[in-house]
Amino acid sequence: MKKADIKNLSAGDIQNKLTEVRADFNKMKMSHSISPIENPIQIRDMRKTIARLETELTLKQQ
Repeated sequence: MKKADIKNLSAGDIQNKLTEVRADFNKMKMSHSISPIENPIQIRDMRKTIARLETELTLKQQ
C-alpha cells in the first residue's frame, strides 16, 4: 500500500488492515522458512507496509 492510500483510511480501517497484513506476513515468513518463495522481496515490502500502517495509526491517535 502506498502512503496516500493509507492516509485516506480511518483509524479503525487501519487497525483492521494492520492485523490482516501482519497475518499475511507471518504466513509468508513461515512458508519462506520451509521452502524459499519465488519473490523474497515481498517480505521486505510487507514489513514496510506494516511500518507505514503503524506510523499512520499513531499519527491519527494523537
